[in-house]
Amino acid sequence: MTDASELPEDTAYESNNLEFMTEEPIDPQRLVVISNRLPVALKKVEGRWKLTPGSGGLVSAMAPVLRDRGGTWIGWTGTSGDVDKSLITDFSRNAGYDLRPVPLEEEEVRGFYQGFSNEIIWPLFHGFQSRCNFEPNYWHDYLTVNRKFAEQAQAVSGPGDYIWVHDYHLMHVAWWLRQMGCRRNLGFFLHIPFPPVDIFVTLPWRAKIIQALLEFDLVGFHTYRDRRNFIQCVNLFNPGAKTRGRGPVVTLTVGERTTRVGFFPIGIDYKAFSDTARKKSVVEEAHEFQRALRKRTIILGVDRLDYSKGIPERFEAIRETLKRYPELIGKISLVQVVVPSREEVGEYKALKDEIERLVGEINGEFTRPGYIPIHYQYRSLGREELIAYYRAASMALVTPLRDGMNLVAKEYCACNPSGVLFLSEFAGAAAQLQNGALLVNPYDVVGVAKAIHRAYHMEKAERSQRMRKMRETVRKYHIFWWVDSFLRAGFGRTLDDFPQEMTGVHFASEMGEPHE
Repeated sequence: MTDASELPEDTAYESNNLEFMTEEPIDPQRLVVISNRLPVALKKVEGRWKLTPGSGGLVSAMAPVLRDRGGTWIGWTGTSGDVDKSLITDFSRNAGYDLRPVPLEEEEVRGFYQGFSNEIIWPLFHGFQSRCNFEPNYWHDYLTVNRKFAEQAQAVSGPGDYIWVHDYHLMHVAWWLRQMGCRRNLGFFLHIPFPPVDIFVTLPWRAKIIQALLEFDLVGFHTYRDRRNFIQCVNLFNPGAKTRGRGPVVTLTVGERTTRVGFFPIGIDYKAFSDTARKKSVVEEAHEFQRALRKRTIILGVDRLDYSKGIPERFEAIRETLKRYPELIGKISLVQVVVPSREEVGEYKALKDEIERLVGEINGEFTRPGYIPIHYQYRSLGREELIAYYRAASMALVTPLRDGMNLVAKEYCACNPSGVLFLSEFAGAAAQLQNGALLVNPYDVVGVAKAIHRAYHMEKAERSQRMRKMRETVRKYHIFWWVDSFLRAGFGRTLDDFPQEMTGVHFASEMGEPHE
């Protein structure tokens, strides 16, 4: 068994156990969110700029939080050079919060985003050291771009604002802000796993990354395991470091610097997903989806194109299932949706080719007249279409090789009251959903095949009981609880301290895989 068992489900997440960072009251004016990407993307189509709402877990999480609260979101537009800022202004007016773009040149994008972030940090933090490209110039670009983000934050924020920086792209922002003399309240949340010491030490800039993260007032992770790994790395490079406290948030002191470190499992807007799943149009679309597959048992996979998601291993598990249990041929079908991502990167192109080769092999082996075992779709899904898929699927295979959380697992639970969730032991969500999900090792294709066979023959009462437990957890620890927990730990405030105003119409974001 993995670290999923390290978190007691009933008590580990209670926000009222959190200590507060500040001794004196602070009156925050606005919440300032900083992430690599804005919640929108700008792209030139036939000579005209087009704005499309962003997708991914961070947008799904933070857009409802900032909506109509007058805060600010700082990020890159997704393109280089000058853009049509009027589109951004229109979006801000409708969303009820300001967008502040950080312009990046093509060379900076290559070194900072494609290079350091996605050729070094992403594979390393997910445990794929062999995929890392430790190009020295990437580090310079990473520092340069982090400074740009810090300068924008310094320019648009006020003394009472709370600056919340997100994810591995921007781990050096606090260090730059402190160099500029900024004394704002600074929080950081890592949306991917934090690796154990023996993996982290392979990073050439390891000590500098640790030093930069300690400049934040609060550093947050998804799981206890990630927090433990971080503290162990801090201790390795700072032998005199002291940790005190217990519960989700502890205090870490290095020299004269004190940083709060905690774990806060991110959630979803449970009510929004659950309500949408009951809409008449969604129910009808789900029934149509089931009819198209001739009422077979649908097993659903929804993932962004990435080697950490374990898609080839999942296909091998389906192959093993049909070989080991031939009576299931014609009775189960995997519907695998792969959301396009980083298509300009050679490694991702190769992964796409491998996925499509496996689909062809397995379908060629097990297809029968009127039956195809794997239905493969390489595209993004609209929100209601995705929820209809969730509702229609009897089972969901969420089997990443390593994942910080994985919100698809939680979205499926919110939308389907009678489904079976297969969940990787190496997903952060396993800590919360272990009492209802069928935990599997994605590398063990025989074990996954046995789990699928077990679920196919599972009694309806057991299915419902398992899903009921998971739905209650997802409902209780929702996205707004996550924000409240982080803000409370950071400086003794909750989301209610940033009052919501009623304004205009909002853009509905596209829903795909939960992490970008």
